Amino acid sequence: MPSGMRSADTNGSATDGIPPAEVYVRRLEARRAVVAQWARMDAAIAWSRLAAAISAIVVGAVAFKVERISGLWTVVPVAAFLTLVVVHDSVIRKGVRALRGVRLYEDGLARVEDRAPPGDGRSRRFDDERHPYAADLDLFGTDSLYERLSTARTTMGEETLAAWLKAPAATEEVRARQLAIAELAPRLDLKEDMAVMGTDLRADVNPTTLAAWAAGPPLPLAWPGGLAGARITSALLGASVTGALVAGLAGRIGAIAFVCSAVVAGAWVGKLRALTRAILTDADRRAGELKLVTGLLARLERESFQAPLLDRLRRELDAAPGQSGRPLSPSLRVKRLSFLVDLLDARRNQISAILTAPLLWTTQAALAIEAWRRNDGPAIARWLAAVGEIEALASLSTFAFEHPEYPFPEVLADGAPPCLESLDLAHPLLPARVRVANDVAMGGPNPRLVIVSGSNMSGKSTLLRTVGVNVVLALAGAPVCARRMVVSRVAIGGTLRIHDSLHEGRSRFYAEITRLRQIVDLAEGPLPALFLLDELLSGTNSHDRRVGAQGILRGLLERGAIGLATTHDLALTEMAAPLGAANVHFDDDVRDGQMSFDYRMHPGVVQKSNALALMRAVGLDVGDQVAEGAVARRPANEPR
Repeated sequence: MPSGMRSADTNGSATDGIPPAEVYVRRLEARRAVVAQWARMDAAIAWSRLAAAISAIVVGAVAFKVERISGLWTVVPVAAFLTLVVVHDSVIRKGVRALRGVRLYEDGLARVEDRAPPGDGRSRRFDDERHPYAADLDLFGTDSLYERLSTARTTMGEETLAAWLKAPAATEEVRARQLAIAELAPRLDLKEDMAVMGTDLRADVNPTTLAAWAAGPPLPLAWPGGLAGARITSALLGASVTGALVAGLAGRIGAIAFVCSAVVAGAWVGKLRALTRAILTDADRRAGELKLVTGLLARLERESFQAPLLDRLRRELDAAPGQSGRPLSPSLRVKRLSFLVDLLDARRNQISAILTAPLLWTTQAALAIEAWRRNDGPAIARWLAAVGEIEALASLSTFAFEHPEYPFPEVLADGAPPCLESLDLAHPLLPARVRVANDVAMGGPNPRLVIVSGSNMSGKSTLLRTVGVNVVLALAGAPVCARRMVVSRVAIGGTLRIHDSLHEGRSRFYAEITRLRQIVDLAEGPLPALFLLDELLSGTNSHDRRVGAQGILRGLLERGAIGLATTHDLALTEMAAPLGAANVHFDDDVRDGQMSFDYRMHPGVVQKSNALALMRAVGLDVGDQVAEGAVARRPANEPR
């Protein structure tokens, strides 16, 4: 285990041994106190603004009636009112930010206490029914693994985390993420700042279109010297028109000189009109996004990290020579663009537009924006990617902080034979008070196939999801819900969520065999496959099911795969011996018509079924031919 990382025996929190719930309660109380403080200040300033406005009206009325009192006295309450408006805006923004902090820790406390409400389902946009395991393991959507893990507030962070869950990382990358997550786990201040700043970014920043605009090809400009020549020409013409206007107003030159300079400048502006319009349209659309990114970049630029992955991502945000040759950080570069766009906004004011028109203000600002895009635009994608990766790591580090008992798994080197060994493996989405852990081992010295039989509702499908979800966590770099886990890199494929499709004219059985074909293809790929097959081929007759299941499982094993297959058909359990598989089962107990389950995995084949008991429990008349809770297991030598 790398230095600084928790082992399976570590029970303490990453924050000086204080339980996560207690840490969150303290910070929540502190943020609530800050919210109350800003609320009081908000109310005080609101009343002060009202008093200043009334004072200005009263002083103005008195000055109008009493000649001895100068109307200049109204300047004092008006100035006070304007000052209070500026201060009030700042107070409101700080109050909103403090309120976001309250919600952040309320959500965290709810997660720690296993009372988190269902998510909003926004993550369904990452789902893909053709993905080999996303739907099977409930990665996305309401009550999904993603919504349990994600604290991302930016679109970049959300997309990065989703991508990590949908594909295994290389072993060295997994280990690098583990170190980064361990370092970020206790850094609550940084994660809080990222969360409250990122709330605006999630709604207003589209990283794909923003990066495409910033790194797009230069706009065509046919002029000697290109863009630099055009900027110099614009500056000279603007200076000449302004100088001619000033000189004309001072009586130093005649009107003809001013008119001539204005005509030349107007022709130049007309020549660049199409180019200017294209620049301004894109700048107006993207500048707001970049303004929001500025704050988050500036916050990350202040950090330093020890973990190599975090250090590398942080160095993506280091200062580099800008257009002037002076080193500028990404936040300052983006802030410079925001300043240019703010200058452009002046043209929307009629008085400002008149005053700035002689300077060719709009043309010069547009060309400056295009110069910024050509110089700094290509780096935007890299900056956004670094921000997204840090935020995805922050999400997984929050999961690690909230579960200090979860260890980081040992991920075997690339090329190692497929293997999964785990102690006390459980599903992380189940509340701690009800989940039941099991030891699961496949590959290595253990059988590569485990056939799981058992009664309805006894936990077979949950076992498959438990294995799959924890392997997804492990290969994303996160801790796992287990006492110990060793796993190799595998490509996961499952058949837990197979549906028919009326639109595509596809039966459930056809959908299942299509997915099985996909899993076989995975097994032939560069990584060994981990298959999770639920009720294998249940949509066909028993003869075809047995022959087909044995052929499919043998083919997967011959391709080096490992996995689990559940079944209600006890005939399929007889395949274990010829395939070198292990039989395990889940049991139940029926007493006085009430069923109970221990959700423990036991060796061997299940010896009873609860199907008839379940049917009777919901009021179905199924007769009395078979005693409740009993299943006579067909002897192996009985004719079929």
